[in-house]
Amino acid sequence: MPVRRRLSRFILAMKNLFVLIIIAAGLLFSAHGTVAQERDFLTADEVELIRDAQEIDRRIDVLVHAADRRFEAMKIDVGSVPIRQKDEWKWGPVPTGERVQLFGDIRRLLQKAIDDIDNLAEHPDAAILPTPDDKKAKPLAEIFPIAVRSLAAAAARYRPALIKELDTVPAGRERSLISASIDMCDEIIASVDKLPKETPGTPAKSKKKNR
Repeated sequence: MPVRRRLSRFILAMKNLFVLIIIAAGLLFSAHGTVAQERDFLTADEVELIRDAQEIDRRIDVLVHAADRRFEAMKIDVGSVPIRQKDEWKWGPVPTGERVQLFGDIRRLLQKAIDDIDNLAEHPDAAILPTPDDKKAKPLAEIFPIAVRSLAAAAARYRPALIKELDTVPAGRERSLISASIDMCDEIIASVDKLPKETPGTPAKSKKKNR
């Protein structure tokens, strides 16, 4: 084969390789940018509240109210439980975003609540409990069922509203997020049946206004 023809083919092959490298680099940059721009499902103030709420029952209360705030931002009535007026400042600005973003937040908040409860059920020794000198401190055996029932009560509030929204949303990302949240609500509600039965005379947990 003439040297000139071999040289031409080599140059063409190198050009093709260069184009492939550029395309691959572009895809990698695009993927990295997508991850970098992923929305945080908790605001900075909510993150601080989560860090402070180490006991599982308090943490679930924070996650539930965070989800309530996103329903409120979309003007969806889920019978949200109000917090004490003097504690409102701790939560900071109301979450903002498009509906698909807020529904994404709700799905991830439910998933975190489920994960936190499941992790504690599998590793009870890892539980962070109130300080021993706290006279109001409660054992894990007492606060764990409270946390599960609190989350289930919230799921029971969310489920009808989510189903109603599902009927009005066409196929797409938003519908997928709502559907996933409904499935999580069903899972959470069903989890109550796995708890020990409450003994007669045990006072039911009242709706908390102090988160």
